[in-house]
Amino acid sequence: MKFLKTPWSDSSNACEYPRPQMQRREWQSLDGEWDCAFVNDNIASVRAEDVIFDKKIRVPFSPESPLSGINRMTTPSETLVYRTTFLRKEKDKIALLHFGAVDYECKIFINGAYVGGHIGGYTPFELDTTDFLKDVNELRVLVSDPSDTQPISRGKQKIKNGGIWYTPTSGIWQSVWLEYLPKTYIKSLRIKPDLDSLSVDISMISNDGETSFDIIMDNGEKYSAQDGKITIRLPQAIPWTPENPYLYCFTAKCGDDEVRSYFAMRKFSVGKREDGKPCFMLNNRPYFMTGLLDQGYWSDGLYTAPCDEAMVYDIYLAKKCGFNTLRKHIKVEPLRWYYHCDRLGMIVWQDFVNGGGKYKKSAILLLPNIGINIKDDNYGFYSRKDENGRQLHYREMRETVDTLYNCPCIALWTPFNEGWGQFDSLKTCDILRSLDDTRLIDHASGWSDQGGEFRSIHKYFVPFRMPKKESRPVILTEYGGYSLSLYNHTYSNKTFGYAKFKNKSALNAALTKLWTKEIIPAKEQGLCAAIYTQLSDVQDETNGIVTYDRQQIKVDCENLKQLNDRLKY
Repeated sequence: MKFLKTPWSDSSNACEYPRPQMQRREWQSLDGEWDCAFVNDNIASVRAEDVIFDKKIRVPFSPESPLSGINRMTTPSETLVYRTTFLRKEKDKIALLHFGAVDYECKIFINGAYVGGHIGGYTPFELDTTDFLKDVNELRVLVSDPSDTQPISRGKQKIKNGGIWYTPTSGIWQSVWLEYLPKTYIKSLRIKPDLDSLSVDISMISNDGETSFDIIMDNGEKYSAQDGKITIRLPQAIPWTPENPYLYCFTAKCGDDEVRSYFAMRKFSVGKREDGKPCFMLNNRPYFMTGLLDQGYWSDGLYTAPCDEAMVYDIYLAKKCGFNTLRKHIKVEPLRWYYHCDRLGMIVWQDFVNGGGKYKKSAILLLPNIGINIKDDNYGFYSRKDENGRQLHYREMRETVDTLYNCPCIALWTPFNEGWGQFDSLKTCDILRSLDDTRLIDHASGWSDQGGEFRSIHKYFVPFRMPKKESRPVILTEYGGYSLSLYNHTYSNKTFGYAKFKNKSALNAALTKLWTKEIIPAKEQGLCAAIYTQLSDVQDETNGIVTYDRQQIKVDCENLKQLNDRLKY
């Protein structure tokens, strides 16, 4: 295996504000070079003050990634320890320390004192460090990551990677930053657009119970509230679509604190097209979602894109090929990725991160492929016996919804994929709807169908045909996976795909046949959406429309766009 450089591997990775919908002027990035050490002991036993540092690591890249400067795995028996120093810029304000994501369990120390910790590798957290700071400060972070050795949420990370399973990502893999805030500050905003009533509700929670706040739109209009909630009427609302991704920008003020944010007027629902067949609706109009499975892995940064420009490249490439949807597969991205989807016009289907014990082939491969669905309250069959692991899934689901709720681009949640740690999916959907009633839910993507609101199908190897006697909307949530390995752009000498081709010409001919013989006819018969596997190669998988290093596009973008245009209503 070699270091495959992307076009951005040597970029400066200039720091952009990590939360575009809660953006403040005064902030301090802590990304950059830190000290680190690998301690062969569990996190509970490691004394932060005793650690001797012998390596340098580039934050926020995981140590397994080339861009970190380490390029080695944190084993389940080790604790990864970080150290950096920083100056306190504001003395008379509250100092909030933010972590975008740390995989998996971490403990935070400032100037030798324990400040707090977090469990879970995919959601952000913050700590009030005001009382711990001096003029010059030392920050130490202890991290442990059991990866796939415990029934935790881990996505597609596997210590023995290969095929559809990838190198684990441990430690800090999203940005770290400080904010200096007044005594009263905005802790969160909840933005809920309602296209039918041409209005948007904006709720504010402060740190100290203050409920008075103002919203100032960029056109100068001002709205005030005393009870923590404002309803703004927009009689001439401009709907958000991938073709016209219009965003309304505003400033929220509470006391001396203010944040920049935005929203979009859009509605995702299910309705019927002219022939009476069920379909997706965007803003109350039939809309076919044609998309790509997007794993969000990079040859240089693994979980972490080398820079914003790299994230934008992937979204632009998908749009250039005529796709309007990305299914973010078993991963939660940094908030800047969703911001770029919002502003560029890309619908997102968001998977939750799978967990559980060691998966059984009978549950994730054999029985579903011959049409046998076992009820998912059979925890043993689906490797979900661990009660703590199930409760952890619910906690992380709530945290994920809280984190991503305001992102206009997200149309659909996927709680479970292909039986990977699936359990109580219909109950899970009820909980999810109570958290967010504005989006759709694919309860069990691919198989192990428990009777959710969609018939969700994965189809490889054999031609796709619309199921008969199905009253629910039918969505093809994975298909294709056509593989082409390009010399000097592959991760290893192993290649994985569902059909292999020798050159670009053969691949593009096969894609044309796939669309014209299967996908377009299925759309005419009632198919609502189709997600092709996949956007980029990932390690052994060589079935992307672009190579793992983003150096070579394999498909004829204009031809693919013309094929996708034929899927429009």
